[in-house]
Amino acid sequence: MRALSFFSVLILMLSGCGESQHDDIKQWMVESSRELRGQVLPLPELRPFPIVSYEAHDQIDPFSPNRVEPERKGGGGGAKPDFDRPREQLESFPLESIQFIGVVSNTKSKVKHALVQANGVVYQASKGSYMGQNFGRINEVTDIEIILKEIVQDPSGQTTDWVERRMTLQLQEGAQGKEGGK
Repeated sequence: MRALSFFSVLILMLSGCGESQHDDIKQWMVESSRELRGQVLPLPELRPFPIVSYEAHDQIDPFSPNRVEPERKGGGGGAKPDFDRPREQLESFPLESIQFIGVVSNTKSKVKHALVQANGVVYQASKGSYMGQNFGRINEVTDIEIILKEIVQDPSGQTTDWVERRMTLQLQEGAQGKEGGK
């Protein structure tokens, strides 16, 4: 057993003394790297630039927003939204996302209430209720549409006035059978 372990150690030691089979590759790498030395050009000398002082303080600033935007004129009042009143639930939805799905009317008082749907929830609204994010107030509820008045800033951008615009929500075609209480 002792002789077997001695021969195994001897074979291992002798195998380490043999020639490497990668000597030719190592020699080629050394020769190639000698020829491929990169040459970095020296940095160009920095020239000092002349200092120029800014002397156009009395002229119009080219970066002024007045130069880009037309001057907005204050208007003659007009309609203004009431910012102090409490907001209603339907004012948190854009008018485009609200669907008019039906009408409920009371035969005694002849008041019509609109059934509208926003985000999958059905709400009841009537004349005087607010809906939409542009201060829209319902003027009239009919069997086929809701007529409301929105108060928005002047869309032309020429003034800072608020203007009224008429908007309607049409009864959704698939909701015709949802009218009730007539």
